[in-house]
Amino acid sequence: MLSRIAESLFWIGRYLERADDTARILDVQIHQLLEDPHSDEQLAASVLCSVMGAHGAAAHLDEATALLAFDRDQPSSIVSSLAAARHNAGGVREVLSSELWECLNATYVSLGRRVATTQASGPHAFFRFASFVKTRVATAVGIAESTMRRDEGWSFLVLGRSLERVDMTARLLGVRASLSTSPADWVTTLRSCSAHEAFLRAQRGAVEGERAVRFLLLDPHFPRSAASALRLAESCLAALDGDRRPDGSIDEARRILGQARAGLEYRRVAELVDRLPEVLAGLEQACSLATGSLSARYFHRPGAAWHLDRPAGAPR
Repeated sequence: MLSRIAESLFWIGRYLERADDTARILDVQIHQLLEDPHSDEQLAASVLCSVMGAHGAAAHLDEATALLAFDRDQPSSIVSSLAAARHNAGGVREVLSSELWECLNATYVSLGRRVATTQASGPHAFFRFASFVKTRVATAVGIAESTMRRDEGWSFLVLGRSLERVDMTARLLGVRASLSTSPADWVTTLRSCSAHEAFLRAQRGAVEGERAVRFLLLDPHFPRSAASALRLAESCLAALDGDRRPDGSIDEARRILGQARAGLEYRRVAELVDRLPEVLAGLEQACSLATGSLSARYFHRPGAAWHLDRPAGAPR
């Protein structure tokens, strides 16, 4: 596979996941701020932007929404992510199904009108915008699942989506660790990952911080947990590289992700909770290092794809 195609597919996967997760996080956080009159809006907006890697400060809810949802110069924003996914898809249409390209293109074309309507109508209109983003990303992922061959291109697409999912789960938990941690806040965090119902079915008990952290980081059967996403990323790398090289070594990116997964699975849960900021920072760093290793090995061709990366989350 040509390096430009592999890189574009990798970033399409990342950007679709980024748009989806950013919409989920903003949706839940805005709901919480609107429903709780005692919430510190300035603190929540500032922490949210810094943890999401946004280049700029936001003192109010509308400023945070503008930065993380609509600002085309922000690599973390929803609009930037969907635009980048469509741009990369346009350069590799020969390996995408026509249905997937049409879905990404139609989503991008309708963005301008929806952004203008949302910005003119206030924060409550954002919930319709977030629902539109989540639905369109789910449609694109479903089309890819049902129309793409399980070849190298598929592995790069899923690899990008998995790395972004790990990074976003770490960032989401970082938001919660930076703010208050009442049971209601942990419910909000689980809902941001569409994990609340799955958590209740698996845990069958009250929502507590330690149990929520364990579920979002370690649950082997929930696809948005960090451990599950890391394991899926490792399987993609194994498919690309083979189980082992002749000298017994494994790919550097796979080594980085394997160590990150082992660091989660073999820690005591109490230690994960006590050292949560350190653990989350380690996950973000592992995703960044793995991406760098992938770029050096598979994508070493300047200008092969359009991507806007973002800095790691602010120290927590």
